[in-house]
Amino acid sequence: MTDTGQPTSAQPDDPRVAPKTWIAVGGSLLGAFMAVLNIQITNASLPYIEGGIGTGGVYGTWVTTAYLIGEIIVIPLTDFLSQVFSLRRLLLVNTALFLLFSVLCGQATSLGEMIVLRALQGFTGGVLIPLAFTIVMTLLPAEKRAIGLAGFAVTATFAPAIGPTIGGYLTDNYGWPYIFYLNLGPGAVMLGALWYALPKAQMHFELLAKGDWTGIALMALGLAAFQTVLDEGNVYDWFGSPFIVNLTLVASIALGAFIILEFRTAHPLVNLRLLGRRNFGIGTFSNVLLGFALYGSAFLLPQYLAVSQGFNSEQIGQVMAWTGFPQLMVIPLVPLMMQRIDGRLLVGAGLLIFAGSCFMNLHLDRDYGAPQLFWPNVIRALGQAIVMTPLSAIAMVGIAGKDAGAASGVFNMMRNLGGAIGTAAIETFFTKREQFHSAILTPTVSQLQPATRLRLATLQQYFLAHGFPDPAGAMRRATIAVGQTIRTQATIMGYADSFALIGVVLLVGALLLAFLKKGAPVGDPAGH
Repeated sequence: MTDTGQPTSAQPDDPRVAPKTWIAVGGSLLGAFMAVLNIQITNASLPYIEGGIGTGGVYGTWVTTAYLIGEIIVIPLTDFLSQVFSLRRLLLVNTALFLLFSVLCGQATSLGEMIVLRALQGFTGGVLIPLAFTIVMTLLPAEKRAIGLAGFAVTATFAPAIGPTIGGYLTDNYGWPYIFYLNLGPGAVMLGALWYALPKAQMHFELLAKGDWTGIALMALGLAAFQTVLDEGNVYDWFGSPFIVNLTLVASIALGAFIILEFRTAHPLVNLRLLGRRNFGIGTFSNVLLGFALYGSAFLLPQYLAVSQGFNSEQIGQVMAWTGFPQLMVIPLVPLMMQRIDGRLLVGAGLLIFAGSCFMNLHLDRDYGAPQLFWPNVIRALGQAIVMTPLSAIAMVGIAGKDAGAASGVFNMMRNLGGAIGTAAIETFFTKREQFHSAILTPTVSQLQPATRLRLATLQQYFLAHGFPDPAGAMRRATIAVGQTIRTQATIMGYADSFALIGVVLLVGALLLAFLKKGAPVGDPAGH
């Protein structure tokens, strides 16, 4: 480790790795897993959390939004902070704070408390993601780096998939606070591992004077505004709301000024010039699309099960488990595949398999529940498991050790940002497609048509036989039932269209692979 607190790169020609190094890698990956898990773990339990803190409606979504804002702001800051305070201190302190804020989230009694605590939990947890990637890329020799990247893939793809499963089980059996208390066990293991395995390093407070503070302020303001627009836009009717319009202007101005500043300053907070490298630039954009699909599908499937099938949080978790657990069997095999197969082919195969699983859900209906979703979920798990490890390796070709921290921050921030964009886009797309299908279906159900009159008459007789003594009242109830059937069908068709959108995005990601080059082995700074 250098005196600035950054890990020193392992020698590429020495494949031997000390057990202490593996402990450091394992501890950091455990932290990244917890940080990503906490993005999705509240999704299936949100109604229970809202009840516990006395809120609901549009305000309950801030439980997730606050965490994402904190996380997405700190990820690109992490490289600079690790140089100032040392990687070891930054990891240990933020892990301890992450656990503290997790406990406090479980004890929150109001929306205001929860928003503040979730933002702080996200800010401290966000540090754990890029530093785990940095440790993998700098402590492991090139021959072992694929193994570390496979571990990182578990945090990036398995954690979002399994989050609703864990959250649903804990909420239904122990109560929603335990989805936050869950962090304590793994967190204690992580603290012990990192305390033992990471060497001490000096702090360099003199770097604070060289800090890109204007860039930090612009980035924090812009990303916070942009994340809020993405998460709350659909709730507030997008640009029909002055609140969303004003936030969009703030985000555009702040992020635009930030990008210009980063290219002009001598010591940029984020080295955006790295995106000019072909593999890193295209790989990062592919990572955005992957984030879109990962987080979008993790949002869409629980919504479909809850709204169209009436599943509770534990039932949703059981279905989602088949998107997660198969990955644990596949991801360990990916490093072996990478030794024999071009990484670009693996990424392409994974994206196409992932896309295919989404297209399998194009024919949803009222009877399309857990049994019908089994194979699409297993196939989706296979695709997700194959993609992340080789994509990370290809993107990092040509990135020197001194740039690993900066590259890690950009790469991981963009995946999370892609996830935020994906969730917002899919939520809005679903709403528009549901309205479209409803507008198409409604005119076809006319009382002038014999089939409609027969259906209404049948329902009228049904309601007369079940407590409606008034024929007029029974007919009104029959008309409402037909309207609900139209709405249900339009909703299901909207979900099917949304799965198709995710599939198309993944196909675009697969097409981008044609512009990548194989390059040198991962971690070899000779490639460009």
